[in-house]
Amino acid sequence: MRNTVPGAASLGKAVAVLDLLARNGPSGLSSIVTALGMPRATAHRLASALVSYGLVDKDTGGAYRLGPRLVEFGRLAGQHRPSLAQAASPVLAQLRDRTGESVQLFVADKGHRICIVSLQSPHSLRTIVEVGAVLPLDKGSAGRILGGSWRDVDKRGWAESVEERERGVASVSAPVYKDGLLIAAVSVSGPVERTSRSPGARYGRVVAAAARKVSAALN
Repeated sequence: MRNTVPGAASLGKAVAVLDLLARNGPSGLSSIVTALGMPRATAHRLASALVSYGLVDKDTGGAYRLGPRLVEFGRLAGQHRPSLAQAASPVLAQLRDRTGESVQLFVADKGHRICIVSLQSPHSLRTIVEVGAVLPLDKGSAGRILGGSWRDVDKRGWAESVEERERGVASVSAPVYKDGLLIAAVSVSGPVERTSRSPGARYGRVVAAAARKVSAALN
């Protein structure tokens, strides 16, 4: 159905310019024209209008890039929703207390996974993953979740691993969603001596429940 709202077509084209700059980074006018298939005069008019409102910047070389006002919009929008770490931290604290094992929250980044929340087990023998640790996507239960392979091996809402990334360590992870998109993985990890070689049977349900709580806090 054709959109009959006044100005909707122009707004859609302006959003297309912003989307292009978000995906491709700084772009010259010719690149915008080619990528979006619009007349050069139209592209110039839209880019100039976006610059005038601070939504786009134009550098000395003539390339357009996303402008500082978008950062402010993002900051204001974020005030109405907790950040991922803020939403997850109290849930992970409860999960750590319930399981007695170390818990983590991982996000995917450039072919790896990064730990953004980590709470350690009270046991002297425990798994320690520092905040900021960069780990592989092809090993460990959180790697399975964030790498997308878990759906092929596990239909229960969680994934488990035993000594995949490190000897003597087992883990269970479950997915966190925001606006329908997979954005993180909640994990419980610990020594095989306590978690057993079937950690999913022991922790799968509580880890999945914790991941759902984090998702609910974000949406």
